[in-house]
Amino acid sequence: MTTEIKVPTLGESVTEATVARWLKKIGEAVKIDEPLVELETDKVTLEVNAAAAGVLTEISADEGANVEVGGLLGMIAEGGAAAAPAKAAAPAPKPVAAAPAPTVAAPSDLDRSGPAARKIVDEQKLDATTIPATGKDGRITKGDALQAAAKQVPAAPAAPRSADPREQRVKMTRLRKRIAERLKDAQNTAAMLTTFNEVDMSAVMALRETYRESFEKKHGVRLGFMSLFVKAAIAALKELPAVNAEIDGDDIVYKNHYDIGVAVGTENGLVVPVVRDADKMGFAEIEKAISAFGRKARDGKLTLEDLSGGTFTISNGGVYGSLLSTPILNPPQSAILGMHKTQKRPVVIGDKIEIRPMMYLALSYDHRIIDGREAVTFLVRLKEGIEDPQRLLIDL
Repeated sequence: MTTEIKVPTLGESVTEATVARWLKKIGEAVKIDEPLVELETDKVTLEVNAAAAGVLTEISADEGANVEVGGLLGMIAEGGAAAAPAKAAAPAPKPVAAAPAPTVAAPSDLDRSGPAARKIVDEQKLDATTIPATGKDGRITKGDALQAAAKQVPAAPAAPRSADPREQRVKMTRLRKRIAERLKDAQNTAAMLTTFNEVDMSAVMALRETYRESFEKKHGVRLGFMSLFVKAAIAALKELPAVNAEIDGDDIVYKNHYDIGVAVGTENGLVVPVVRDADKMGFAEIEKAISAFGRKARDGKLTLEDLSGGTFTISNGGVYGSLLSTPILNPPQSAILGMHKTQKRPVVIGDKIEIRPMMYLALSYDHRIIDGREAVTFLVRLKEGIEDPQRLLIDL
């Protein structure tokens, strides 16, 4: 008895994946629920496990192939020892349907068409007999000629670059292509703007130093800055709901839940797992959730559910040494907070110049629904929460 290995459901709106890597070879024994093949979607990499124990007898989709949900990946022969697989016979060619006859436009009369239409046909070197004529008695109008010119075959693409032994050409992963598409879509769609502020990190650094050991001993996780920023951001989002909203067609959707995306860098690209209902979580719960996402991201175990949704995103470029940047929106969200490197700088405190650990903050936002006043106020409220963390504890 044989068992088919099929592409599982990949998640909402995801219909296709790429075979990234086969973990077993033809003829190898497999155990039930043992990972067989890795599939890469435009969001995550996932493993397909064996539905039955036996021997992998056929691989129907090689590495690099694109497969649809329900598509056949391979076959498992249940039970029995591994046998040398017979060479699969070439599949019989499928009958090719006859190509439909090309549609021929009705004869048109260029000679009796207007001078504007004739000029366009002449300049664009169009074949007048193929232009559908909408004018009276088969005459080509100016609009007909313009439409035909717009459909002209584009110029041939430039010749590919010659190979250079000092270079390496690698095909884009599906995840990287999807990241590129989403980021470019954000630039093309949103009226994106960035506003800046800076925050004195002295208070939260002192807080962390004071309670570092006792916090880790009690909760089993380190007290980081991210949970404090998540809590401060939520307090600001509650005051300024437009920053937590999104545009849906002609509507603005105001969200009364706070699912905070935390950007995580991986070898395959940036991913944004979501801490759901973060407003209902304590500092330790947020730190544990972020720590768990970091491990899953490094191991390639993030699921579609981990990455779906999110009402607001925080990106910490400071862990890589970034001093200042303009983060790009994570659609369909309308704002993203950029944290940066904490660096000692001279600042004026009262009438004195003191050395303080300072961090630049950046809020990129969609100006279509968030006004400058709201964006600036958001960063001011965030700054107040970080510089005086007691405000977060008493909900101010």
